[in-house]
Amino acid sequence: MQKLLREIRACKVCEEHLALGPRPIVRADPSARLLIIGQAPGTKVHASGIPWDDASGNRLREWMGIDKAGFYAPEVAIVPMGLCYPGKGKSGDLPPRPECAPLWHKALLEKMPIIELTLLIGTYAQNQYLADPEPTLTATVRNYARWLPGYLPLPHPSPRNNIWLRKNPWFEAEVLSMLKARVEELKL
Repeated sequence: MQKLLREIRACKVCEEHLALGPRPIVRADPSARLLIIGQAPGTKVHASGIPWDDASGNRLREWMGIDKAGFYAPEVAIVPMGLCYPGKGKSGDLPPRPECAPLWHKALLEKMPIIELTLLIGTYAQNQYLADPEPTLTATVRNYARWLPGYLPLPHPSPRNNIWLRKNPWFEAEVLSMLKARVEELKL
């Protein structure tokens, strides 16, 4: 695993497309039982080198009912769809670079054989890992039970999604209570 992580952190495959340059951000360990697959690091995470080290990460930890120590424990792996900050777009960050997941995910997952739950945050992760996602993120998350116990689709915890959260009160009442219970069962 350590050799693979060194290779990943030295990756420059899509360097020419990255405004801030390559800085692959990933956390993985053979003892991981929970895997978080999100979109791609933002500028704050690119600067710190720590995954989910921003307001979205604070909300995600709140959703999970876990503190930073548990979140960054070896039992929690964090492997985004794009490992580097992809740059700024018209209405937020650009999509994750398409090279990352095909290049690195399979090798990482093979070295983490005891994953019990994978959180799929956003449509990029859901479209990659769910066999038959619903046509919209809302429908996919609403029908989360289809993919349990292995996968749990979630919206992005970004403050930009406050409107979505207000429009979908079932998410907090149903999905987040189940997520906290599952995280507690994993004893992270």
